[in-house]
Amino acid sequence: MLDREGYRPNVGIILTNRHNQVFWGKRVREHSWQFPQGGIKPGESPETAMYRELLEEVGLLPHHVKIIGRTRDWLRYEVPDGWVRREWRGSYRGQKQIWYLLRLVGRESDVHLRATSHPEFDGWRWHDYWAPIDEVIEFKRSVYEGALSELSRFLKNLETREAFLLRRPTE
Repeated sequence: MLDREGYRPNVGIILTNRHNQVFWGKRVREHSWQFPQGGIKPGESPETAMYRELLEEVGLLPHHVKIIGRTRDWLRYEVPDGWVRREWRGSYRGQKQIWYLLRLVGRESDVHLRATSHPEFDGWRWHDYWAPIDEVIEFKRSVYEGALSELSRFLKNLETREAFLLRRPTE
């Protein structure tokens, strides 16, 4: 399901622990990492889609998490032509996403990447809040920065992006 501009409605999930670290998932059989995300089905609300994707990709149920915040509006990214399925070329531009900030209130052992027969991730780790901006694939970078920046206001004692950049080791 695409909107008039060619964007697929989608949700993104930033799952945090009590230290404000974020869940960072390694895509199955790839060397790329990302936040959980997925499409919104027709008739589904963004929140319902978020809970479905959370279960499908991370194996967590609603009682394992608390919603801390969500983005006010859609954040969009365009997918480069080489990444678009042949049958979608010409009509598909990318994704528009509502992002949710969640706190894990269950245990880490509640995370179950094989909750479905088609897992999205084959590994995960807790990661510094701001690090995904620099590590995600280039075409998603501005959306990650927008979501993390907008949602950071909901977290207490979170270092600023600037402080994070200053303490990173130089290469």
